[in-house]
Amino acid sequence: MQGMSRARVARRIAAGAAYGGGGIGLLGAATVGVVLAEVQLAKRNVGNGHVDPPRADGRYGGAFAAEAARPTHAEPVRFAMLGDSTAAGQGVHRARQTPAALLASGLAAVAERPVDLRNVALPGAQSDDLDRQVTLILSDPAWVPDVCVIMIGANDVTHRMPPTRSVRHLSAAVRRLRTAGSEVVVGTCPDLGTVENVYQPLRWLARRVSRQLAAAQTIGAVEQGGRTVSLGDLLGPEFAAHPRELFGPDRYHPSAEGYATAAMAVLPTLCAALGLWPEEERPDVSRREGFLPVARAAARAASEGGTEVTAAMPTGPRGPWALLKRRRRRRIHTPEPSPLPH
Repeated sequence: MQGMSRARVARRIAAGAAYGGGGIGLLGAATVGVVLAEVQLAKRNVGNGHVDPPRADGRYGGAFAAEAARPTHAEPVRFAMLGDSTAAGQGVHRARQTPAALLASGLAAVAERPVDLRNVALPGAQSDDLDRQVTLILSDPAWVPDVCVIMIGANDVTHRMPPTRSVRHLSAAVRRLRTAGSEVVVGTCPDLGTVENVYQPLRWLARRVSRQLAAAQTIGAVEQGGRTVSLGDLLGPEFAAHPRELFGPDRYHPSAEGYATAAMAVLPTLCAALGLWPEEERPDVSRREGFLPVARAAARAASEGGTEVTAAMPTGPRGPWALLKRRRRRRIHTPEPSPLPH
């Protein structure tokens, strides 16, 4: 019943985003305000939140550079990262520890080609900043990304952006990137119930709001031709069980090990979007994969981290359908980037 309820709310939010509706949710405004005030207080208590994340732009997979120089060999993969502080890698000190660098290195290893990374994610960004970020990424006609990863949503929740508006901005960003020819993978809103300084019962309420947005983001992104990977429940149990290892010194952003955990979940979908992952695209029943109405798939994904949702059939008895996948993860080893060639 809880999954069905979340599916209905997610569908209402996504529909409101598509048709210009207002904020929709199950929690009263006063209750949500208390939750968000608690999360904001936790953010103000962080120890290194004002330290800029390391720049990870550059070329990864240098071992394949000589091969790429051959006239008959494919060009490097162009990979762009967009989003907020999590996408930027806030909380770690080395470029190779950021999620963008981890993903670029993993993609290079799977593709056996160099990967050129450009990261325009901005700490503190909300979904309404995605328009600027997409414009920046698409500003060079000679460098249109083959694939993009977007991680966004936490600041939308903490700043009380109406979820319909949040999803509207994300959907527009996915649509622009897909129109330009890029594959798009969205890491949906993380579980704010894992922030250490948020206590029960507010922890449960923060989790509920986060998952509602994550499910609605999934519907919006998938209906625009993107894929999503849920981060909330992935970070929830693992971060809750090992907060000292998976959160960074500020107790709010992930640590290097936390980012590696998230990157391992996103990498299979990133590679599959480019046709590189060695797994069947059809569902594996033994892994509880299958075709579902997109709202139900979104609700299920919001409850289980690392779950991929991608478009399947454009229509069905209950609207568009999606494929729910649970791909096997792979540990990533990442060197420091080399500068991009001009």
